[in-house]
This record gives sequence, structure tokens and C-alpha cells, in this order.
Amino acid sequence: MKTRYEQRGMTAIGWLLVLGLIAFFTLITLRLVPLYLEHTKIVSVLESLEKEPRLTKMTKAEIYSIISKRFDVNDVRNVPTTDVIIVSDGRTTKVGIDYERRTSLFSNIDLVASFSKHIEVVAH
Repeated sequence: MKTRYEQRGMTAIGWLLVLGLIAFFTLITLRLVPLYLEHTKIVSVLESLEKEPRLTKMTKAEIYSIISKRFDVNDVRNVPTTDVIIVSDGRTTKVGIDYERRTSLFSNIDLVASFSKHIEVVAH
């Protein structure tokens, strides 16, 4: 019989557990990364509105049109522009979005991610 100083390495069950954990976290990562990439596109669209001239003088329909066009350019397809909230009082315009995305992990288990971004543009 070998002593504990001569025994080294992991057993096959140990390797299966490690590989199973790696596979599980890789699956979660592969499911969540597209959601966060889409969120960064949405954030860039909203932040680009801060540089838009005369945004505070535009109607809500014009702002929705700009956002819709930029969503199309950035290939944002899973978040409708109706989730965008626009509040304007003449001097400031607040544009925000609060949404939730759900993706299937496996079988009937879903991953849910909630996102929120708000900007405020002040007339100059």
C-alpha cells in the first residue's frame, strides 16, 4: 500500500466534478454575455442623445424615431422602443429605460437580468 506522500493527483470523480463546474459556469457566461452586450448598445444609444442638438425642443415622437433608428443601426431587436420613457418639461428632457431580459439556461430554468439607464439633457 502506498503512503500518502506517494499518492498524488485527482481521482476520476474529482476531475468530473471540476469539469462539470467549468461547463456550468461556461454555460451561464455564454447565456448572459449577449444580454450585457445588448445593454451596452442601448446605453450608447441613450448617451448619444446627450450630444443631440435641440433634443429639449423635439417632440416625444421625434425622440422615439431617433431612438428607433439607432436601435436598428445597433441591431437592438429584443428591447422595444416602447420601453423607453421620455419626460420633457421644456428646459430638461429625461430619457430612461428600465427593462428585464430573460434567457433560457436549460429545460425550464431561466436566467433573468434587469437593466436600467437614465439620462437628463438640459437646454443650453
